[in-house]
Amino acid sequence: MKLFKTNPLTLSKFLVIRLSSIGDIILTTPVIRCLKKQVHNAEIHYLTKREYASLVSSNPYIDKVHSFEGDLLETVTKLKAENIEYIIDLHHNLRSQLIKCLLNKPSFSFHKLNVLKWLKVSFKIDLLPKIHIVDRYLKTISAFGASNDNEGLDFFIAEKDTVKITDLPRELHSGYIVLAAGAKHITKQLPDPKMIQLCNNVSGPVIILGGKEDFPKAEFVRQNSTNFISNGCGIYSINQSASIIQNARLVISPDTGLMHIAAAFHKVIISIWGNTVPEFGMSPYLPHSDSRIFEVYDLPCRPCSKIGFDECPRKHFNCMNKQDINLITRYINTSQ
Repeated sequence: MKLFKTNPLTLSKFLVIRLSSIGDIILTTPVIRCLKKQVHNAEIHYLTKREYASLVSSNPYIDKVHSFEGDLLETVTKLKAENIEYIIDLHHNLRSQLIKCLLNKPSFSFHKLNVLKWLKVSFKIDLLPKIHIVDRYLKTISAFGASNDNEGLDFFIAEKDTVKITDLPRELHSGYIVLAAGAKHITKQLPDPKMIQLCNNVSGPVIILGGKEDFPKAEFVRQNSTNFISNGCGIYSINQSASIIQNARLVISPDTGLMHIAAAFHKVIISIWGNTVPEFGMSPYLPHSDSRIFEVYDLPCRPCSKIGFDECPRKHFNCMNKQDINLITRYINTSQ
């Protein structure tokens, strides 16, 4: 039911707030699209940190991207000049709360479920609702009569960031698999020996993608693999990496931003989960039907965090070290 009526003759200005990070921002794209397409004369403004602005700068459903560079008062002053009418807060932290308070406009926030996640992590008590974070995001715009169109995630790539297959190493021209090297936290990452085993067992060449911090890890895997491996970590920007993912046969990824980019392109995704769990609501959203989640079940220590650590708190890292790579690669080789 529509609770807030917008004047059909004037613009209705919405500010969507999601300050970070890659995956979380991509997961907000259905909210942007549904607001723009379903609310008459909606003008969409998007606030994010400067380093993530490129993720949404080519989105045709966003009228203006605002970059947050650390100065809260300066940001609020600029936003006040835009005459924002409604705020959709999809970050819901202290900083976004302050922004909402200073703008003093009607606002709508999603429920972060932090207490329920804490119970799952600390006591393994699972009271989490079986609902994806995207669907929780979308509840914030129901008051305007907007609802899920079930078209999934969006990712738009500017022409300047498009990477043609012919621009990649010759060995990749007939098709390739993307392997995401890293994640923000080590306990989400597949260990080097497991990555090497995976690369050696899959049929077809592999390009490893990630940030410049992932280059040494990917290079070690490349040098110790018998299969053809291209190390693209730190060589391609996030938008260029998205372009490479768009043309991939299949994408292998831990719980990280590249996984959500792959979902936006409806790729077959092999997602490998370490210390986090899909029950937190961050699994690939509406991916290709052949996508699969691989995780080590029945570990009493898992999940050990809702985000991750720099090392396994128990020192064994069984959530990744016990991953059955032979099972994973058999599925990959029959899915291509």
